[in-house]
Formats: sequence, C-alpha cells, structure tokens
Amino acid sequence: MIQKPRGTMDILPDEVGVWQYIEKKAREVAAKYGYSEIRFPTFESTELFARGVGDTTDVVQKEMYTFTDREDRSYTLRPEGTACVVRSLIENGKCSDTMPLKLYYIINCFRYEKPQAGRSREFFQFGTEMFGAAAPQADATVIALADTFIREIGIKDVKLHINSIGCPNCRPKYHEALVKYFSDNSDKLCDTCKERLKTNPLRILDCKCPECKAIASDAPKTIDNLCVECQTHFDGLKLVLDNSGIEYEIDPHIVRGLDYYTRTVFEFICDSIGAQSTICGGGRYDGLMKQLGGPELPGIGFAMGITRLILAMKASGVDIGADDAPSVYIAPMGTAATVRAFELVEKFREAGIYAETDLVSRSLKAQMKYADKKSARYTVIIGDSELESGKAQLKDMRNSTQSEIELDKIVEHVLAAIKE
Repeated sequence: MIQKPRGTMDILPDEVGVWQYIEKKAREVAAKYGYSEIRFPTFESTELFARGVGDTTDVVQKEMYTFTDREDRSYTLRPEGTACVVRSLIENGKCSDTMPLKLYYIINCFRYEKPQAGRSREFFQFGTEMFGAAAPQADATVIALADTFIREIGIKDVKLHINSIGCPNCRPKYHEALVKYFSDNSDKLCDTCKERLKTNPLRILDCKCPECKAIASDAPKTIDNLCVECQTHFDGLKLVLDNSGIEYEIDPHIVRGLDYYTRTVFEFICDSIGAQSTICGGGRYDGLMKQLGGPELPGIGFAMGITRLILAMKASGVDIGADDAPSVYIAPMGTAATVRAFELVEKFREAGIYAETDLVSRSLKAQMKYADKKSARYTVIIGDSELESGKAQLKDMRNSTQSEIELDKIVEHVLAAIKE
C-alpha cells in the first residue's frame, strides 16, 4: 500500500471544518486591520532563502527541500513566507505603493524536521507582513492583530513574550559578548552550537539541546546591549502595549530562528499543548527588503502554525460545531419520485439551502437512517401518492413534528422556517 510521506497529513472531511473556521477567522481579522491577501509560488529560487533566511540557519543548512530542474536550476519548496512576499513585492514593483503595505497569507510550507505533535514536514501557516512603518506603533499593531485573532478563535491561557535583539549598530557589541561567554563554555556545547559559535552565536540561544539551554540561560542578554535607538524603540513598544491593555512578559531568550530579524521579536506561548508551545512567532526585519535587492523598507510580521492552533483550541475546550448538516433530505420511492426529488433539491440549493437526495438506490428505511446519520433538519418522503396529490409530509427532525406541504411551495416554506 502506498502511504503519504512521513511528516505530512491527510485532512479528512470530518476534520476540515476546524481548518476552514480558522482560515475564515484569519481573513476576517486581517481585513479589520486593513490587510490584503497575497499568494505566491510553492517553490522559489534556492538563492532567495539562502540570502533571505540566512545560510547559517538550520532551515537553510538542514531543513530545506531543494531540487534541480531539467535546466539545472536550483529550486526550493518554500520553508517560510516572508522572503517570498519580499521577492514578490520587489519583482512586481509594489515597493513604491502607498505605505504601509499590509499583507497576509495562508500557505503550506516545507521543512525536513523530526515529526512530532505540533511539528510536521509539511505544515500550514497564517502569516502577516507589514512594510514601510518603522515606528513601535506598527509593532504593536501586528501584535494586537495576532492577539485579537487568538482570542477570537477561543484559545485561552496564552502569554505574549517580547524581546529586542537590536540592530546592525548594536549587534556587533553583543556578538562579541556572546562569543566570549560561549567560548568559555564551549566544551559543554553540542557539536552544532560549537559550529554556530564560529558562524552565528546568536543561534545558540535558540538551541533545544538541554545542555546548551542551561548554558544559554546565563548568557548576556540582548536587552542589556541595545543602542539608544533600539532601546527607545523597545520602550515605545512597551508603552503602547501597556496603554492598550495587552499583557506581555519580557523574555530575553527569544531570538527567533531566522537571520533577518532585527529589534522586536515576539512569541505567543500556550503551555497547555506540550513542548511545541509557541503558536505564533514574529518580529521586525528592517533590512530584509534591501538585502534581497529592493529599497530600504522596514518590515514586521508573524506566522502562526495552524496545526498548533488546533491543538491549542482543543486544549481550551473550543467547540466550533460539527460540519454543516443537510437542512433537507428528500427520500424518493420509485423512478418518477427520484426525478422529482432531484428537481426539488436543485431548487433548494438555488435558494441557498443545503439539500440531499438518494443517489445510490437505497431502500426507504436505509434512506431515513442516512438522513438521521447526516443530522438532516427536515426530511420529505415522495412516492406515487405524493406526486399525484402534489403534497408531501415535511418532518422536522428536531421535534418529530410533521406538516403537509404543497411540493411546489416546499422550498419557500423551509426557507421561511430556517430564518425563524
């Protein structure tokens, strides 16, 4: 038997309702904040991620799905969305549009990681990006959008963690402090972090190895090494969040996993879903646009893993209800009744009412069992006598009451009853 690749998932019809609910809410909340949807290719030039994400990151070094096409060009399945959006804006000449540009996307991404609860090799994200706004109010707006969305889908016990990782002006000083600290403890670092010490010591702070995490807990903190401009920006963000009533915790251990982040970084943490507790991660990336060949244009955004959102919703006891049940099921008996039933369900559908009828030649008893299993609100049985009289019994399955209705007026009757 052929099976799906490890780390991927089938989202079956009885599961897809919660996905559609999350996507619908994402679009609604994004629209309230003035965001427009953007779509972009599933695979891009490998160079985009090497330059944008950072060639010293785990994503580029270990996790990308990269292939060569027939003309020996290297492409990669997108491991994230931000670099793709930046490339699209530059290529399509959107960087001169009215600022700020506010965009969102709902995409699948691909990383070769060890599959576990809340982490897979093909994963799905709701992400947002804002370009052209450098003020801390922009950071607060992005955080507020994420906070609003999380609350609207019913997730509870979520904590916002924020940090500032500085800018190219203050990063060198901090880099020196990290190198000195970790060099003194290099014998206790994992092999990967020993290499990171040479290439990107900031990434050691993000290591999941217990020994490295213990060492990193006492490492110099970014917020103690900020330049005046970065400190002012971070103070401004805290002031806006305080005045908006958005609670947060300063977490100096947040650095994010991608190289393009500067200044503000943040995560929304839901401890009730286990080890993979980060349901949203984001931050500012003011140098990414120029790094990829565009103008100097500040940016900030976030991404949320939909699988983790679903886990958090379940942990919070969120019940979005079952998939839509047919409002009407018409059970025909005989060839003529089957033809009339098909005509009626099409009229119901044209009126915006979910309706079904028999398609597999079930007996009447089996049809009624099917209607009950599908939780139909109304059922109608049509046979020769109903066709002759032009009337049928409409049964309300909620209270088992029946009423005789003219077949020609049954759509109007049900439509009125549903609206009551």
